Amino acid sequence: MADRALVEKTLEKGEGIFRLNPNFIPRPFGKAGRRLRLHPDDYYAYGLERGSIKERWMTSTNVAQNGPLAGPEEGLSFVAVDYGSDEKFALRDAIQILGAALVGEELWSTYKGWPVFSKFYDLTTPLFHHLHLDMEAAARVGKLGKPECYYFPVQFASHTGEMNATYFGYDPDTTPEQVKQRLRDYNKGDNRITELSRAYRIELGTGWYSPAGVIHAPGSVMTFELNWNGDVNSVHENVVSGEIFDRSFLTGEVPDGKKDDIDYIFSLLDWEKNIDPHYKKHYSRRPITIASGDSHEEKWISYANDGYFSAKELTVFPGKRVTLTEPAAHGVILTEGHGRLGPHICESPTLLRFGRQSADEFYVSENAAKRGITIINESPVEPLVLLKSFGPNHPDAPKTVPQ
Repeated sequence: MADRALVEKTLEKGEGIFRLNPNFIPRPFGKAGRRLRLHPDDYYAYGLERGSIKERWMTSTNVAQNGPLAGPEEGLSFVAVDYGSDEKFALRDAIQILGAALVGEELWSTYKGWPVFSKFYDLTTPLFHHLHLDMEAAARVGKLGKPECYYFPVQFASHTGEMNATYFGYDPDTTPEQVKQRLRDYNKGDNRITELSRAYRIELGTGWYSPAGVIHAPGSVMTFELNWNGDVNSVHENVVSGEIFDRSFLTGEVPDGKKDDIDYIFSLLDWEKNIDPHYKKHYSRRPITIASGDSHEEKWISYANDGYFSAKELTVFPGKRVTLTEPAAHGVILTEGHGRLGPHICESPTLLRFGRQSADEFYVSENAAKRGITIINESPVEPLVLLKSFGPNHPDAPKTVPQ
C-alpha cells in the first residue's frame, strides 16, 4: 500500500490532478498494430512468450486477466510522483487511501473505488467473434460483467489494418440452432461463425456501445475503449486470420460441469439484442456537440450506455485557453497537441519508451473537476485534443440516442 503522506502531497502539488505513467499490456494472440506511439524496439518488452504489446490501459484499478505469466500488478495504472525520479504508487492504492476525496461520495459509497477503465486497443488483425458476460453470468465464476464502448480517434488512424469493419450480433434471420451447431463444431475445423453475423464499416470520429451478452468481432482500426472493471469473455470464432483459438477460449469463463453444455454456453448471449434488426440505430454512437465557439469544441462521444460510463472529446483551438468544470471525477488522455492541464504540462507523445514517464495521461479528482480546470493550448497551429472518461455518475450524459 502506498504511503498516505506521499499520496496527499502528490495530489496537493497537482491541484487535485494525478499524472499517470503509460500502462502497456501484452497479448499472446493477434498481430500488433504499432499505433500506440511506442518505440519499435519495445513491443516485446515483456518477452516473446508474452506476445507483443497491443493495448494501453488508462486510469485502471483493474488487474489484467492475462494468463499465468502475468504479474500481480499487470493492468494497474501508476501515479508518477515527479519528473525527477521514478517514484510512483498505484492509482488503486491512492483511491483506497483517500476514498471520496478522489472519486467523490457517490462512487465511493456505491463501489468503494473507481469502477471503470479505458484502453487503446491496437491490432492489425481483426479480433475473434466473442461476447462479454453480463453481471449475473460473470458472478457464477466470481467475476464482474463487462459492458464496453468504442470510439475511433482520427489521430491514430495511420492505417486501418486488415479489417476496416466490426461484426456485431447475428443476422436477424439466424436461428439459435445455427449458432449452437457452429459451437458444437468448434474442434472440427474453421467454424466460420461470422458467416452468421453482420459487419459494419468503421467510421472515424464515431463509436459504438457494446452491451454485455452481444457477440462482436472488433475490426483492426485503433480504438479507444471504455470498460466496466471486468475481463470475462466467451469466444465463438476458432480461426482468425489463420490463427487458431482452442476450445479454452470458448469455455474459459464457464463453470465446471457446464463446459460441454452448448445450451449453457449459448445462454450467455443476450439473444434479442444479438438479432436486433435495427442494431446500428440502437447501438452506434455518433458524437453530440456540447459546445462550439472561438476557443474550443466539446462533444459527447460515448453516452446512452445503460448508465455504466460515458466519454467526451475536447478540442482546444491553437493559442486558446478554456476553463471547464465537470460534476464528476474522470480520466484524461491526450490524442493531439501540447499545452497545460491545470498546473501540469501536457503533451501528446511522438514516441514513448516502455517504462518511462509521459505527460499525456491524467486522473482528475471530483473536487478538482468541480472547481474547474484551465486548459491551455500552447501551439499556434495545432489543436489540443483530449478524451475524458467518466464512470456511471455524470448527470449530464445523454441517456438516449438522438433519432
